[in-house]
Amino acid sequence: MSEKTIEQADKYMFQTYGRFPIVLVKGEGCTVWDEEGKAYLDFVGGLAVCALGHSSLVVSEALLEQSRRLVHVSNLYYTVPQIELARLLVENSFADRVFFANSGAEANEAAIKLARKWAKESLGPRAYKIVCMENSFHGRTMATLTATGQEKVKKGFDPLVNGFKFVPFNDLEALENEVDEDVCAVMLEPIQGEGGVIMPDPDYLGAVRRLCDQKGILLILDEVQVGMGRTGKLFAHEHYGVEPDIMTLAKALGNGLPIGAMLAREALAPAFGPGTHATTFGGTPLVTAVATRVLQTLLEQGIIENCREMGSYFKERLQSLAEKHGFIKEVRGQGLILGMELDIEGSGIVKECMARGFLINCTQDKVLRFLPPLIVKRQEIDQLIDTLDEIFGQLPKKE
Repeated sequence: MSEKTIEQADKYMFQTYGRFPIVLVKGEGCTVWDEEGKAYLDFVGGLAVCALGHSSLVVSEALLEQSRRLVHVSNLYYTVPQIELARLLVENSFADRVFFANSGAEANEAAIKLARKWAKESLGPRAYKIVCMENSFHGRTMATLTATGQEKVKKGFDPLVNGFKFVPFNDLEALENEVDEDVCAVMLEPIQGEGGVIMPDPDYLGAVRRLCDQKGILLILDEVQVGMGRTGKLFAHEHYGVEPDIMTLAKALGNGLPIGAMLAREALAPAFGPGTHATTFGGTPLVTAVATRVLQTLLEQGIIENCREMGSYFKERLQSLAEKHGFIKEVRGQGLILGMELDIEGSGIVKECMARGFLINCTQDKVLRFLPPLIVKRQEIDQLIDTLDEIFGQLPKKE
């Protein structure tokens, strides 16, 4: 059955993804099942999306309830779920205003537009450039792939959007040298997830915040992957005692439903007046009703606390593997976004894990990335660690 299904997919769909040869049909908690009935413990979590796990009753009940009431009416009108979600986000963040989109890329696109529009009105026509980080990832639209600091993402799409500069992550001096009168903002991920789970130096984000304040420019934080409790706090920047001017969210906000959000301070709001930015499907009653329930659950049901506890335990177990297997270079991350850097290719390990009933991810060729649902249990982590230990022990030894 799976072979036939995959043949149909390859026939009718663009081959833009390097998909694995399994067809997933069901999920519950941290487990998914394929067409053949095989179970997999999921440590990818929809790439940091399924914070509450698969087939969460929180999601399904909110979805059913709202679908019977109102699904879509367009943003020409007010809707209650959208207002409730905006209020909840504002009350639990630095922000005063929210714009809803459909994805992380669209949220980042909105952030770029807001920064430029604000700069034109506040700094003058010369200030429009945004300094981004090498090794970053911000999306696949033309502006957000241009803002991404990975050449492989941009290849073949020239000419790119003008107005972006790049400096190494964690290099404050390089950033200081790039911020001139042409710059209106600095844009970065607090933790570079797609880039290999690269952590900021302890004082880096605070220093970037101070630099932006000194220069009178904006700080944009892309928390699409690391926000919504993933690091053990609601937002990753809270670990570092800084606040941005603009923040973007998506992924876990809807626990699988397509939603993104761009949050900003009140001082920036006048730059986005009527007609300056819009979207047909951004923040529909359906998705915002679900996202409201997801956020309430994260805040009230101990999910973020579990993330902190299980993240610490998971990291300790991964570090124990690093002490045992010499090809593991480093374990890093925070909460339940963890990376294990190897000095060998990681794709074969991902495939072997899948054969044994575990889904993990490899990014940057040699970094095993772990993004399980935030409800993951200790025994599920132990099962993965034991499996990784077996796989690592069977790998050919270097001469």
